[in-house]
Amino acid sequence: MRINRRGFLTAAAGAGAVGLTPRRRDVIEAAEAKRPRSANEQAGIGAIGLRYQGSVITEKALPYGRLVALCDVDRNLREMGRACFGSLARIFEDYRQLLDRKDIDVVMIGTPDHWHTKMVIDACRAGKDIYVEKPLTLTIDEGKQLCKAVKETGRVVQVGTWQRSDVNFRLACELVRSGRLGKLKKCIVTIDANPAGGPFENVPEPKHINWDLWLGQTPRVPYCEERCHYTFRWWYEYSGGKMTDWGAHHVDVAQWGIGADATGPVEIDAKAKIPNVKNGYNTATWFTADMKYADGVALEIRCEGTIGVRFKCEKGDVFVTRKSVVTDPPGLLKQLAMDRSEYKIYEHDLKFAPKVGKLASIENHMRNFFDCVKTRKAPISDVVSQHRSVSVCHLANISMRLGRPLKWDPVKEQFVGDAEANTWLSREQRKGFETA
Repeated sequence: MRINRRGFLTAAAGAGAVGLTPRRRDVIEAAEAKRPRSANEQAGIGAIGLRYQGSVITEKALPYGRLVALCDVDRNLREMGRACFGSLARIFEDYRQLLDRKDIDVVMIGTPDHWHTKMVIDACRAGKDIYVEKPLTLTIDEGKQLCKAVKETGRVVQVGTWQRSDVNFRLACELVRSGRLGKLKKCIVTIDANPAGGPFENVPEPKHINWDLWLGQTPRVPYCEERCHYTFRWWYEYSGGKMTDWGAHHVDVAQWGIGADATGPVEIDAKAKIPNVKNGYNTATWFTADMKYADGVALEIRCEGTIGVRFKCEKGDVFVTRKSVVTDPPGLLKQLAMDRSEYKIYEHDLKFAPKVGKLASIENHMRNFFDCVKTRKAPISDVVSQHRSVSVCHLANISMRLGRPLKWDPVKEQFVGDAEANTWLSREQRKGFETA
């Protein structure tokens, strides 16, 4: 079977797959043959999950290694993936068979959220380094287990929160953390609300999908197309809705700017409108969350307004999006750019970026991962910081669903004096799919 990348995209569209750029397989293979070889670039790559971001990160990894194996519970996707990415790659339905291969050094994980933690832990124990899509975990306790496994095995894990490698977000966090704007008072994170939908129809399981394996740790339920593909995000069983889907990006930037990579808030008060539709989307269609940190900094997460992150400081505000950095007062960036004696900044591609600062300067998120595979240093989106960032999102979701304020101990990673809330730190896992 010979299929180019555009063909893969077209053929998979009916199953909901997107994300592959239209480039011919023979072009990729020609580039592979001509590419200079080094010990780092010879890393054997295994890809688990080939839909949406799974296909994107697999393509981005190709310049840094050789693709050895592909895995997906959807037979159509794994066969088309092999035809697109490389005819020599082996294909598997069960990721554990992929991890057993000795010629795989690094693993790309682009599966639905409820599989991330177990796959990362299993890959660590199999001696692999891992690039895993965000959000990192489904629960806070999963994050604790994951951090422990990474520390014990010494593996390199990069989470796909690529905004830490983006010049706009780095600049905004530099301005805040340098103290140039005075003390940080509040951070406002704006993301989208979740869509509403359902009830949906259950249908017979497709023969080309291993539905039991797709469900993994979650409860066994009849097949429903809206539960999988892109829309798994709007089911609390498999994800955390927009709070974790977009929050994993923007709340992470807030944590970075606050300087809370190893901690979190101490007070959480979230409100939401959560639909109650049988066999329908069940993540909040509207939400807001107010949090406080031990040093007095406030964090607000909301679903109304312009998407981005606003840092409110004593001497001015910084609002950052994927397209721009805007300050109030408006001339602040220009002023800082001219004030080289106090703060070293240079102009690059019509944007101001820190030349020397407290935060690491990364040009490419995937390149950073493969560089760290070679040097054994921690990548810019390491498991500890990403566990802490997505934990903030989980805390908001728990407060929403309990319908009341909560107090949190970020050292013990437990709710204070609240046994009921602490039961929400984990979820019951189906036998045979436990993360422990």
